Amino acid sequence: MKKTIITVVGKDTVGIIARVCTYLADNGINIQDISQTIVQEYFNMMMIVDTSHTEKSHGDMADELKALGEEIGVIIKCQREEIFQSMHRI
Repeated sequence: MKKTIITVVGKDTVGIIARVCTYLADNGINIQDISQTIVQEYFNMMMIVDTSHTEKSHGDMADELKALGEEIGVIIKCQREEIFQSMHRI
């Protein structure tokens, strides 16, 4: 399994989760875990996804999700799990 960490942050609006999840489903990317919260009017979501069945490269997926985020008014970032873990070691 190839895991990727996706974070979505921005002002809360209708349809953020739907748009991100539609992109993932359309590209064969399975959500393993998801957490989202709204603090005042700000939306924050973290997802762990399995990218082993997508034909997209990590770079293409990250660029497309970034563009989607700009379209819907949020910031979307993707990191491979191994890089995420390396960056957050104590």
